[in-house]
Amino acid sequence: MLLGYNIVIYSLWDDISMSNEINYKNNPLHGVGLKSLLIEIVEQYGFEILFAYLNINCFKTNPSIDSSVKFLKKTDWAREKVEVFYLYEYKSLPRASYEQFSLSPRARIIPEDQAPGDPNELSLEDAERLRANKSAAREQWGGQPSGKNIDPWANRKNKSR
Repeated sequence: MLLGYNIVIYSLWDDISMSNEINYKNNPLHGVGLKSLLIEIVEQYGFEILFAYLNINCFKTNPSIDSSVKFLKKTDWAREKVEVFYLYEYKSLPRASYEQFSLSPRARIIPEDQAPGDPNELSLEDAERLRANKSAAREQWGGQPSGKNIDPWANRKNKSR
């Protein structure tokens, strides 16, 4: 009887591992190491474009693949930012759904009908335009004080003296 119990457990484990394989096989990050991912996007865009779009200093100050990989392995937010760039700019996938957006890029499930495309054409001018648009949106929604002297603890009243 104990033997039959073990077979059922192994069978369930195989089903769970098979379903995980099926769910993630369409994700372009599945099976791709950080270093090879970085080599791909650096060959396509270069460090200057990566810094312009991602604003991560490891792409600006003495950039190299090895130093960038070392930094990205230590810094989760930066690694996820690079992985999102890889999925949606380099692989040209449609943006993630609301549910998938809250997951890390490696944990996202890409629908079967979505296939990676050709890398997007990016330029420094486009990066500057995007940065200006984000800055304007932040000012509009109150994300940054936009040069005003504001006390965050005083209900956003001007603190002119």
